[in-house]
Amino acid sequence: MIRGIRPLLRGSTYTGALFAYCGALASLSLLPVVMVPALAWRSAPYGVQVVLTLLVWAVLIGVVGLARTTRRVLVASARRLLGVALPDPGVSGASGASGTAGTVAAERWRTPLWLLLHVALGWTGALASGLLLLAGLSLPGGWLDGRAQLSLFGRSVSVVGGGWSWAVAVVCVLLAAAGCAVVAAALRWLAPRLLGPSAAERLAQAAERERRLAERNRLAHELHDSIGHTLTAATIQAAVAGEVLDADPVTARAAMRSIEESTRAALEDLDYVLGVLREEEAGTAPTRTLADLPELLDRLRHAGAVAEPELSGDLAQVPGTISRAAYRILQEGLTNALRHGAGGPITVRVVAGPDALELRVVNPVGAVVGGAVAGAGVGGFPTSGHGLPGLAERVRLLHGEFEAGPVVDGSAGGGRWRLAVRLPVRAAV
Repeated sequence: MIRGIRPLLRGSTYTGALFAYCGALASLSLLPVVMVPALAWRSAPYGVQVVLTLLVWAVLIGVVGLARTTRRVLVASARRLLGVALPDPGVSGASGASGTAGTVAAERWRTPLWLLLHVALGWTGALASGLLLLAGLSLPGGWLDGRAQLSLFGRSVSVVGGGWSWAVAVVCVLLAAAGCAVVAAALRWLAPRLLGPSAAERLAQAAERERRLAERNRLAHELHDSIGHTLTAATIQAAVAGEVLDADPVTARAAMRSIEESTRAALEDLDYVLGVLREEEAGTAPTRTLADLPELLDRLRHAGAVAEPELSGDLAQVPGTISRAAYRILQEGLTNALRHGAGGPITVRVVAGPDALELRVVNPVGAVVGGAVAGAGVGGFPTSGHGLPGLAERVRLLHGEFEAGPVVDGSAGGGRWRLAVRLPVRAAV
């Protein structure tokens, strides 16, 4: 009982009903236009005139609902008065690019249908609740005479007994409030279905969310590659500088300059990524390509590693997307070689062909037992890292081939770790 009365005490019930009644009142502005064609059927029977007038009125209401501005106004009003969470309308007609003609027509008529139901519910609720409220206020006036009478459309109903008139009045007022609650609930149920995003708009929103997620994942890969490489190289370079500071100040200063250059580049990457994640106006994204590979190898040498590059082909002709991805792949491969390698020479091979770009990083590792590197996690690296899965995903998105694993070397039970990637050039253009 209390649960049934509770909606009648909420202010949102009456703001929703007010929204419905405002729609009914707004439809009255179309009546002068309706009267013009009504002159043509003045000689028809009264019932036919009423039906034709209502049909013309409904058609005009539907035509008003076809305007884009109407939908925007209705969505804003429904959000404010109905309390329904509705997103702003998308670009109308977007479904034409991906939907059938029937789907487009169905989406286009959702707003006119909402407007017709809005007006119909508004008039029905206004008339029913208004009459019930009027009855509830009028009935107590006749209780002193011992008789109360209701008249509607030429028909009268008598309520005998002074006490009963008060009871009937209370029931009428409650029914009027219940009518407001029903109208408001019906509009709240209809609003998401008719004013909410269409199928095409939901598809566009999902595509936008997917694009943003892919961009954030890309930024995470970029940040991992850049910061991870910089911290690894800087740690090794700082250790080298500390060891030779007294004996070889020139080498120590060179290591410190390399730390400064690499950390400055990493800070640029970090500033850009944080700006995007904060949805601020970020600057131009750092674009490091294969043209920056010599600088990367120099930092590697300053860290005390021996790099043996093997470059062939015109790297400048590699498309920008492939070139940027290749730089990050090599950066991650060299970082792993610094972290987990056995200290021997690191071979870096880059072959730019007309159809594909081949990348390879090979470095010595510890003993290989049964195809795995002793003392390492899965695949020769600690299992807590995310470098190799990130590389594999990056290569997969570029429709390339990825291979990483130990290569058994018969000498002294040692072995090598090889990272091999092949990126198709034409598929990415």
